[in-house]
Amino acid sequence: MNFSEVFKLSSLLCKFSPDGKYLASCIQYRLVVRDASTLQILQLYTCLDQIQHLEWSADSLFILCALYKRGLVQVWSLEQPEWHCKIDEGSAGLVASCWSPDGRHILNTTEFHLRITVWSLCTKSVSYIKYPKACQQGITFTRDGRYLALAERRDCRDYVSIFVCSDWQLLRYKVLLYSLDGRLLSAFCAYEWSLGIKSVAWSPSSQFLAIGSYDGKVVYKEAEKSPPLGHLAFPPPRAVAGPLTSSESKYEIASMPVSLQTLKPAADRANPRIGVGALAFSPDNYFLATRNDSVPNAVWIWDIRKLRPLAVLEQLCAVRAFQWGPQQPRLAICTGGSKVYLWSPAGCVSVQVPGEGDFQVLSLCWHPSGDSLALLSKDHFCLCFLEMEEGMRTAFGQRGDCT
Repeated sequence: MNFSEVFKLSSLLCKFSPDGKYLASCIQYRLVVRDASTLQILQLYTCLDQIQHLEWSADSLFILCALYKRGLVQVWSLEQPEWHCKIDEGSAGLVASCWSPDGRHILNTTEFHLRITVWSLCTKSVSYIKYPKACQQGITFTRDGRYLALAERRDCRDYVSIFVCSDWQLLRYKVLLYSLDGRLLSAFCAYEWSLGIKSVAWSPSSQFLAIGSYDGKVVYKEAEKSPPLGHLAFPPPRAVAGPLTSSESKYEIASMPVSLQTLKPAADRANPRIGVGALAFSPDNYFLATRNDSVPNAVWIWDIRKLRPLAVLEQLCAVRAFQWGPQQPRLAICTGGSKVYLWSPAGCVSVQVPGEGDFQVLSLCWHPSGDSLALLSKDHFCLCFLEMEEGMRTAFGQRGDCT
């Protein structure tokens, strides 16, 4: 396993282009585009203020930079470096910005979620969508890019509306899980009068859906059928485990039953740290990785074919992020320390990030080929180049901050 040199970075803004050819990173108000293979700088763009959001268009031809403090969006072209676009939301302000799947429309959400403004880069036309709900994942597109699902809040009630992306007009109104021809495929409600659904993840085949709820359970179901195929329930922790004190740590196979470090949520605060807060399917649909927010140091890996847990990886620190490789069932995990952790069905391994100082890995993202991994710290990033299955044939027992 080899590493590149360390580069400067701001606000964890570092993303591979969808075609895997380029790597974009931000340093304050500067946007740097590198060749993903050689890491040579191809383009250097200067924005009007500090960049707070970065996003590639689906065809990898344009880059969107959002300057929320200024209410501005600047768009840059890789094919025509002299061309650029500036969108100013004015007094309406700006809290979110994203591409449409065609890479020629930009959706800006104004302050207080009063509306979404749809800007066309081709015709310079503007469309408006009212009443978007202020939530973390309130907007999503179908894979073919033809339809938009939007969470709305009006008249003190929540709705999900479907819009046609060709003219941004409403297709269906107040839906749960519908097909594109308007048929209600299925509906699911975790509970009637208490906290319910917290996270949702589609399988890569779009045939199955995993739904995490606040009680720590995961429902696994087919999209077109209402009855769940199964429930994945986390066993209750037997005791609160204290942190390890040894300076040297390693992966160990623990004997059942296992005690996991558990947090007691604050009952008097909003958004309690309980329930399944993160879900991710492996690219082959065989495995599901989950994190229960009340057990923040552990990542559970489930065998979907048998609907049972396959492995539990407990770290010494809380898990910051995990992501499956795009080509193989290979899971990367980071905990805010100077190591990156990899799991595959063959075993798991932890790798120290080399370099001067303490490189704290706060986030990560895979190259589309699955051959490299971008590791992001607060002010820098580096690439980790993986040799096929290197170290992954080794069973549990490698050195690292896990038990």
